[in-house]
Amino acid sequence: MLNNMPMKRVITVFTAVLISACVLSQNRAIYGELKVFNTFPVRNVEINAKKAGTSVSSDSLGHFSIVCFPNDIIRIKTKPFQPVRRKVNPDTDSLFINLVFIDSESNRELSVGYGYISEQDLLYGVSHLEQENNDFCSYSNIFDLIKGRFSGVMVNNGDVYIRGSGSFSGKTQALYIVDGVSVNSISWIQPCQVNSIDILKDSNAAIYGTRGGNGVVIIETKH
Repeated sequence: MLNNMPMKRVITVFTAVLISACVLSQNRAIYGELKVFNTFPVRNVEINAKKAGTSVSSDSLGHFSIVCFPNDIIRIKTKPFQPVRRKVNPDTDSLFINLVFIDSESNRELSVGYGYISEQDLLYGVSHLEQENNDFCSYSNIFDLIKGRFSGVMVNNGDVYIRGSGSFSGKTQALYIVDGVSVNSISWIQPCQVNSIDILKDSNAAIYGTRGGNGVVIIETKH
């Protein structure tokens, strides 16, 4: 019995090491970048990985590296900006996050006071980069962007159907207008390319005649 104790201890230690190695192997580092107005780096902002329970802060260039699980959720909740929740997939290596600034006098003071962004960059962004103050880049594709920003919209096999128009009953996709031109598909458009996007239906789509009977998706890209 006593002679078997050392071997049992060895097995116990080996098992513990093996379990620890398996647990650690599930963790991995995700590299990311925080910007505001899609232009200026955001410093000193805390980033959290929900499942892994880790947290880091962005550096002077807006960069960060955080340890998380393969199917984790990255969260950012800092008062001057809209909250961010980004799911991490097993094949996600890096993240680009454009923080959406909530413009108010108190938020301007907070952003500058906590060193998130310089006063000069913030004033320039608010005055000249209003169209960049969106979260379009946080979406993986144009269809996720449309579903995420507009209620009453269904996407099926790369086609957009708008509730309240004839499309839900007739199963005919909406009309796509990109930069003033009618196109057959919008799958090629990257969310970061989008300057603005609007959904029209019913009387608002009447300007497009019968072609707009199933609703209209109007996209203006950045030139």
